[in-house]
Amino acid sequence: MYKNMLPIGSVVKTIGAKRKLMVIGRILTTEENDKIYDYVGVPYPEGVGASDQMYFFDRDQVEELLFIGFQDPEALEFQREVLDNLNELAIENGEIVEK
Repeated sequence: MYKNMLPIGSVVKTIGAKRKLMVIGRILTTEENDKIYDYVGVPYPEGVGASDQMYFFDRDQVEELLFIGFQDPEALEFQREVLDNLNELAIENGEIVEK
């Protein structure tokens, strides 16, 4: 379900967006709802300006991949051992847990 996630630092254009986003996090939720998002990004090229400039989105909203973020052995191991092996997730008591 979470195989082949984009690495941190990737830059994407999402469907209907005017701005590019740089991925700064993966598999997150917000306090506003019980949805688990694939990614959170900030406007590119300026980055984080304020907390209201963080955008949560899913992989099916990515229209174009403009840049693949940095991947070293540590990042590749995290992808292989953690992200690639995640099953279905849920939110319990505000935390993301495997079902």
